[in-house]
Amino acid sequence: MPHTGRRFTAAIFDMDGLLLDSERPIRDAWLRQSAAVGTPLSEADYLLTVGIKRRDSLRVLADKLGSHAQAEAMYDEVDREVEAQFQGQGFALRPGALALLQSLQARGVPCAVASSTRHTEVLRRLGLAGLLSFFGPIHGGDQVTRGKPHPDLFELAARSLGLAPEQTLVFEDSSYGAQGALAAGAGVVLVPDLKAPDPAIAPRCLVLNSLEAAPRLAEQWFAA
Repeated sequence: MPHTGRRFTAAIFDMDGLLLDSERPIRDAWLRQSAAVGTPLSEADYLLTVGIKRRDSLRVLADKLGSHAQAEAMYDEVDREVEAQFQGQGFALRPGALALLQSLQARGVPCAVASSTRHTEVLRRLGLAGLLSFFGPIHGGDQVTRGKPHPDLFELAARSLGLAPEQTLVFEDSSYGAQGALAAGAGVVLVPDLKAPDPAIAPRCLVLNSLEAAPRLAEQWFAA
């Protein structure tokens, strides 16, 4: 286990694909919308964007869709489709997410969010899911110049907690996010969702199949 001997003071969470089961409906909307305009994306195309901020995703998608303007327009269409599908109800929680947050809250472990999604949307999604009360600082990808896989977002979250990144344990579902957290000096628990872990990154993380396994490990991870 990569974290043997390390104890942490706080936890930092990604959101989409880790706490919320949002990656699948968003992926499906991208595949449908791109096919509808005659420039169909493959699932492999979409997976290139998982874990990175919107600006960086646009660069990837512009190459696939023909132009930056087309990618921007499709972002708006995808947002409308997903909103219509869920009708303001929000995304379902990933297995084990609520139990872990409740466990950490009971232990007095400070928690923050470092998501590649835009800050206002992070707040909206967490609010709809009933999770806002579990977190102190909440940050989105538009609050840093360099998104994941750079360390900036995790460094910002750690500063907001009043800690050094090395004092934090990051929970991520993407290898881009894990790479950024490791670069910041944090410990990483990687819980893959749509994408298999990068073999160059996974050995430096604790890889779990689900967050359901995490609450019983909290005592090992966090100082009393």
